[in-house]
Amino acid sequence: MDSKSVLLLGAGFVTRPTVEVLSDAGIKVTVACRTLESAKKLCHNIKFTTPISLDVTDTKALDTEVRKVDLVVSLIPYTFHAAVIKSAIREKKHVVTTSYISPAMMELDADAKAAGITVMNEIGLDPGVDHLYAVKSIDEVHKAGGKIVTFLSYCGGLPAPEASNNPLGYKFSWSSRGVLLALRNTAKYYKDGKVEEIPGPELMASAKPYFIFPGFAFVAYPNRDSTPFKERYNIPEAQTIIRGTLRYQGNPEFVRVLVDLGFLSEGKYDFLEKPISWKEATQKVLNASSANAPDLEQTISSKTSFASADEKARILTGLRWIGLFSDEKITPRGTPLDTLCATLEQKMQYGPGERDLVMLQHKFEIEWADGRKETRTSTLCEYGDPKGYSAMAKLVGIPCGVAIKQVLDGTISEKGILAPMTPKINNPLMAELKKYGIELTEETLA
Repeated sequence: MDSKSVLLLGAGFVTRPTVEVLSDAGIKVTVACRTLESAKKLCHNIKFTTPISLDVTDTKALDTEVRKVDLVVSLIPYTFHAAVIKSAIREKKHVVTTSYISPAMMELDADAKAAGITVMNEIGLDPGVDHLYAVKSIDEVHKAGGKIVTFLSYCGGLPAPEASNNPLGYKFSWSSRGVLLALRNTAKYYKDGKVEEIPGPELMASAKPYFIFPGFAFVAYPNRDSTPFKERYNIPEAQTIIRGTLRYQGNPEFVRVLVDLGFLSEGKYDFLEKPISWKEATQKVLNASSANAPDLEQTISSKTSFASADEKARILTGLRWIGLFSDEKITPRGTPLDTLCATLEQKMQYGPGERDLVMLQHKFEIEWADGRKETRTSTLCEYGDPKGYSAMAKLVGIPCGVAIKQVLDGTISEKGILAPMTPKINNPLMAELKKYGIELTEETLA
């Protein structure tokens, strides 16, 4: 593939594995970021790479760069993908993203087909690797005459247990804002044949212990809207379909208190435009009578509830650890959410030598034609390498790189807006990913 070339938009933490997969295949990569410095940093020590500065909102400049290559990879925020795909349609070039297909992207399906281009999406970890092994098992069961009665799928990107050493049991390898915003989304899923919905403010209270391996204290809660997967995964017979998130025990209770206190609000406040002390900011966000710790704690108790005295002590200790009652100055960002994010990002980074963990498990409850019941699981447990890639970067970046190679060499040849939802697309991807040590362990439990 020596003559092939790719334009990669973005320089986030998952992009390096993608660039290295392409470079190893002899594919030329132009790395484009708003700032040339970010692009240069990503290209450092990787052959066949060229860093450039590019503003994707400048349509003319984007078209010029897309014109020069065979394929464009969009690893920038999903809100920009539609504009990138439109440029690729104009220039008749293929596209790969790791994001969910948004309505704005799906609207371009007919135009993409007319332009004769492949727009491959949802090929990171979640979405991505999760689809590959869900479709595989579902297809195998259907071909053998069985039905999927229940489909559960939970994924978590977490610090490894020994690195989960803060009150939230969580660390950020990228922007905390998206992580915290996701905690306010309404969840929707099928349970026993009925659609159930959990409003955003109640989502954390719905978290329950979830057993994968006894050595992990996981809790799980549903994530966004699982209902389209009845159709997407071709399981009309399924009574329960839940896709969700894994966290360590104690995390959802802590986040629920932050939600109840208004710290995940995007409301604008003048007082959060100045570097005041955290205790003053907390007093004003809570509307407390003073900034003294006892008054703040009393106001907190009136605005939220705790399961027990021990739980209250644990969470208040955690709020102190964040610094909410302290004389430390805030990093003023205008809203409670963004001001809190600035502090969490400082306090919850991965330290030297610390590693992350990705846990993903599908659970299938199967009913066979003769009435027999069976439970199968597909599980991925991956630790990051402190001297190399994080687990998250590897599991998002490498599948993306492999998909790019397969679009370029014609293995993935369907046109239009695609996702890995068919064995035809998925089987070659799984075969190639095994070479990188990326596969799920499939077991029959009962």
